[in-house]
Formats: sequence, C-alpha cells, structure tokens
Amino acid sequence: MTGQSNLNDSNLFTNTITHEEIQTLPLHAFKGHVSVITDPAKLSRSIKEMEKAVHLGFDTETRPAFVKGQRYTVALMQLASEERVWLIRLQQTGFIPALVEFLENNAVQKVGVGLRDDLNALQRLQRFSPGGFVELTHLTKQVGVEVESVKKLTGLLLGFRISKSAQTSNWEAPTLTEKQIEYAATDAWVCLQMYKKIEQRL
Repeated sequence: MTGQSNLNDSNLFTNTITHEEIQTLPLHAFKGHVSVITDPAKLSRSIKEMEKAVHLGFDTETRPAFVKGQRYTVALMQLASEERVWLIRLQQTGFIPALVEFLENNAVQKVGVGLRDDLNALQRLQRFSPGGFVELTHLTKQVGVEVESVKKLTGLLLGFRISKSAQTSNWEAPTLTEKQIEYAATDAWVCLQMYKKIEQRL
C-alpha cells in the first residue's frame, strides 16, 4: 500500500497516496467544542482566547460559484486549537479591528494549506499585513511529502480520512448545518494536527 507508513518507527513519511488508499482509511472528524461566532462582541472575546495559543489551525470557506464570472467573498474563517474550534461568520461579525490585529500577530502561528489563496481572498474584504502564517505544504516538502490537498495530507500524515461532502455547500446560508459545522471545524483542526506531526520530524 503506497500510502501506508508507520509514523512512530520511521523518520520519513510516504510521499504520496491514492484516492483508493484513502477510502480504506477510517473516517474521523473533530469532536471537541465548536463556537459559531456571529456577534462582533463575541468575536472580540474569542480573539483574546485565541491569542493565548502558540499554534492554531487555519482555514476559510467561501460560497461556491456555479455561474461563469460569478464570485463570492469569504464567508467563514476557521481557527482551531487542540480542543476547540472557532467558526467566524465574517458576513455577520464584520472585519473588526481586533481581527485585523490578530491576523497580523506574529506571536500566534496560524497553520494552513493553500494560504496564499485564503489570504488574498480575505484581503478583498479588508487589507492587512499577514503575520504568523505557516504554509503546511512548505513543511511537508521538507520531509518528502509531495501531495498538497488537505484530504491526501491527512491520509498520509494522520492515517485517517475526512469527509469533504459539505465543501461545495452554501456557506452564506442563514444557519450552518451540523454537517457544515463538522466539516469546517475538522478542516482547520487537521491542519494543526498535521503541523504537530511534521514538527516532530523537522
């Protein structure tokens, strides 16, 4: 099996994994506490909690466009600690000054995959100077991993698969479904878990 690796006994990760191999892995999702934030005051309080972390998993979600020329802005920002995930509904909270300061804060490392696209999209909402962002694929290449999708990286590095069924759902819906919440929380949380696994090898 190409994607199979013993992370405890080997100093190197297998460098790739097939879709078929991913399907044989157990399905996992984040099961800790999730805060869905729609209120600017709650966002300010949550940022104070996030600032206590050294590393956080990071991701964003945008409503998919199915018509040529149509484009939506970022609807959701996800930040994950070990036991907690914050889902920030930007269209309800707005891009408050405290959030700008947090995204420019070098003291808290925000780890994600495909950060350039995420940050460019966020800056269409509000200009800021990104600080403390760590692109996970830059680290995985240092340990010989060649894939760049969150799903494949999770399979290779963590040994389980994650559901992507909610990926193309409407992230601007008035209320997020349980499936959307689990999907969004898991995507940010696995970035933190993968960072910790890679850090052990670097």
